Amino acid sequence: MVSHKPQKGKLLVAEPSLTGDVSFNRSVVLLAEHNHEGSVGFILNKPLDYTICDLISEITIPFKVFNGGPVEQDNLYFIHKVPDLIHDSIEISDGIFWGGNFEKTVELINNGVITEQDIRFFLGYSGWGSQQLDQELLSKSWVVVKNEYESGILEKSASAFWKEKMVELGGDYLLWSNSPENPSLN
Repeated sequence: MVSHKPQKGKLLVAEPSLTGDVSFNRSVVLLAEHNHEGSVGFILNKPLDYTICDLISEITIPFKVFNGGPVEQDNLYFIHKVPDLIHDSIEISDGIFWGGNFEKTVELINNGVITEQDIRFFLGYSGWGSQQLDQELLSKSWVVVKNEYESGILEKSASAFWKEKMVELGGDYLLWSNSPENPSLN
């Protein structure tokens, strides 16, 4: 299995060896930025127990909120696939955008123009300092894979995403795809 080099738009799939890491155990992270200064990403498959209505009283439609990572968990971030509607966003890649005009986003959600398939909200983000992600890749904490879903990634089911990636990676990863989340319960 060949791992890709990290770059924005790629996915980081947590190696099974990260089972003791509370934040990243069985995570799939979308890299939103990767350069010589560091990396930023959002965990795609860790829904929280609240909705956006619980956090932003102006929003009336209960979209799920995800744990984006362990950094700045008191801040709200979002990615989307509607840059024509949400201005001032930054393209990550393949039709996926980060941030933008939040007031307009609230209005579009409340008016039913933006659906949950168009946007995903996160509390916090995943961040790595200069060379930190490269070191974690060398220590085999992550596998970098292409985001073959492109903007459709926002519609992926969170509950089975990591397991699906393990099956796709094949080989020894197949064994991990059916293992319990906590191996000591086996």
